Amino acid sequence: MTRNRTLAVGFAALLGAGVAHAALPGAVARAFKDAGIPLGNVAVVVREAGMPSALFAHDADRPMNPASVMKLVTTFAALELLGRDYRWRTEAYLDGRLSARGTLTGNLLLRGTGDPKITIEPWQLFMADLRARGLTKITGDLILDRTFFKLPPHDPAAFDQEPQRPYNVGPDAMLVNFKSVRIGFAADVAKGTVPVMFDPPLAEIALTATPQLSNGDCGDWRATIGASFINGTETASASFPGRYSRQCGERDWYVSLLDHPNYVHGMFTTYFRAAGGDFGGGVRDGRAPRNATPFAVMESAPLYDIVRDVNKLSNNVMARQIFLTLATTRHPPPATVALATDVVQKWLQEKKLALPGLVIENGSGLSRRERITAGGLTRLLMAADASPVREEFASSLAVAALDGTLQRRFQNGSVSGQAFLKTGSLEGVRALAGYVIDAEGRRFTVVAIINHPAAGRGAPALDALVQWVYRDAGSWDPALHR
Repeated sequence: MTRNRTLAVGFAALLGAGVAHAALPGAVARAFKDAGIPLGNVAVVVREAGMPSALFAHDADRPMNPASVMKLVTTFAALELLGRDYRWRTEAYLDGRLSARGTLTGNLLLRGTGDPKITIEPWQLFMADLRARGLTKITGDLILDRTFFKLPPHDPAAFDQEPQRPYNVGPDAMLVNFKSVRIGFAADVAKGTVPVMFDPPLAEIALTATPQLSNGDCGDWRATIGASFINGTETASASFPGRYSRQCGERDWYVSLLDHPNYVHGMFTTYFRAAGGDFGGGVRDGRAPRNATPFAVMESAPLYDIVRDVNKLSNNVMARQIFLTLATTRHPPPATVALATDVVQKWLQEKKLALPGLVIENGSGLSRRERITAGGLTRLLMAADASPVREEFASSLAVAALDGTLQRRFQNGSVSGQAFLKTGSLEGVRALAGYVIDAEGRRFTVVAIINHPAAGRGAPALDALVQWVYRDAGSWDPALHR
């Protein structure tokens, strides 16, 4: 069969076809060897769109930890099951009487439904909308309805003993600004000081010491400022009693502090007051009234926009929010991990999409338990390439040398702008998966996973694979290499 005739093979047949087990191209195998990565710890599949089998597949059927590449399963399922235009709602209810002058004698209740991306800007607009609707003063408390998700207690230190890292923030039905704070440092040479700024500026977080301005190279500035954090559920403090070089200029450090309710309380107090409102109450959990009409509603950006952040920037808590929301496509809330997993498995079965060995813990890849095969990921990518949500899915991937997690990779390669990939990185794991379009316009799916203690050295080998696909895959004859 000629190549052109083979291109006409139906997609349904492709999903059922087996993968070829041609040997890895010599240049690709050498790249892993040069990186000190044994091929026994690598899985690779490269397949051209429209072809009945892979160009080559190495250990394609072994379940491996894919790190953040697991987000491809979550985001593809979400685009198909929730729909590209799906939007989350955050609703405000009045629990009391609103006077003609705008005083609410009672509480304000906020009901969250798992919006993955309530950042400062939309939150400010929400506060302004409350004011525009006539709410001037709240005499009671802020009540949060977080019952849309039902989750066990989250330990942010459990994964890697780094509880202040934003990637360890757990999901919550009322997630706001990723429960994180940007701490900005600047070298004010004229005054000989180091101003420290918190964004958002929450009263619950205190600054107890600032670094001294010093000379010398910037180097490992986070180590020299001597940072220490005291993080409680209701209050937190940050101290930087060390040194900060004037050569550092401006630097940012993102940390996660407080618990979810008190973080939301701080955000509400800060920005409701900034909008001209008056509030001095506390925060507690509660339930929204059934069948009541919300006083105000904040809608999220559409899902197709949300998944771009998830895949391009590899945002873990956003992926977890989306994953949990999948449960509500077949089950009434509250959403649980078990229900979300059940929905994904049934979706795969209905699509006749075989992902043997699939293990989902949270849908983000920030896990030591999650597993998938390179062959399964290849079938997933091919299914996405034939889906009505193809464009939304592909455009969510990082583009070689241009954006996201690939912005600093492939800078000197011809593949710049021609590879659309999701990357994955954990201790002992490096992975990538996506599409490469060669100079002739041929489209290839590429999946590669490394599970090895030295996986951190494997990025150049993964990049060499992508470059090889762009440069040589079109002329590769798998029949000569079986």
